[in-house]
Amino acid sequence: MSHIPLGPGGEFDAVRAIIAQLGASAHGVGDDAGAFTVPPGEVGFVSTDVAVEDVHFRRAWFTAEEIGYRSAAAALSDLAAMAATPRAVVIALTLPERWRADAPAIAAGIAGAAQSVGAPVVGGDLSDGPTLAIAITVIGSTRAPLTRGGAKVGQGIWVTGRLGGPAVALAAHQGGSAVPPRAQKRFARPTPRIREAFWLAAHGATACIDISDGLSGDLGHIAAASSVRLVVQRDGLPRVEGASAEQAASGGEEYELAVTAPQSLDAAAFTREFNVPLTCIGEVRAGEAGVEWHSAGASVAVPQAFDHFDHAPQ
Repeated sequence: MSHIPLGPGGEFDAVRAIIAQLGASAHGVGDDAGAFTVPPGEVGFVSTDVAVEDVHFRRAWFTAEEIGYRSAAAALSDLAAMAATPRAVVIALTLPERWRADAPAIAAGIAGAAQSVGAPVVGGDLSDGPTLAIAITVIGSTRAPLTRGGAKVGQGIWVTGRLGGPAVALAAHQGGSAVPPRAQKRFARPTPRIREAFWLAAHGATACIDISDGLSGDLGHIAAASSVRLVVQRDGLPRVEGASAEQAASGGEEYELAVTAPQSLDAAAFTREFNVPLTCIGEVRAGEAGVEWHSAGASVAVPQAFDHFDHAPQ
């Protein structure tokens, strides 16, 4: 679908520059609303994520392209948690004057994330404001969604990938020390696990959440929605090199998936397919809804996951 021509004005000059940078990833931009299609028999889903300067990131930590990419990847990860195919992306930018020259690079990052999952950018909005804010709305669909409320007693608790990289990078940035390259890559360029979610759903996963605010908090949402008790082995968490068990348990912005699925799940087959580890970290049990952490056979406490209303800006 071709773009709709825009009229004159500085704001629309900026929009034209952004559309040009989006390139083939943008379809039909310029009208009052964007169009997309959902295949017959599928359920549609929509989700919005916002990234705000000095709350979710600092300018010194990332390139403008990385800021755009990770903002879009975070939103697309919500569709992965539902095992939904991305159908469309909508962008809303609050763009202060000091960021104007970086708008094409931000758009390039968003385009890169959208293209990685085959989702067209179909529209958006642009505004002046005091702080850079990137709101990404994603639309997807699926025949058989995963939800947070599907965990069943006796299932295993599984996580994709290795955890703790973003927490290691954040600690280094905040402490003024050298940031390990692998940790920075995990922090700057998370991967929405769309294809991995389809595989997990096809092999018996019944509940899923993406790890955005920290595993310790996000598992609590599955426990509450499913009315089950999740017993997790803290020392069994898969970690990136240099990450502590506590960082793996509570660090946010991982965008890996936590699922409940049969304990017989073939993790080796998953790894062969995606070159990503899949690790069983615990078990779903009956009991009061909540998450119980164990280490060496004893219950242990883990750090609290991130909460926007309980933490000062980073």
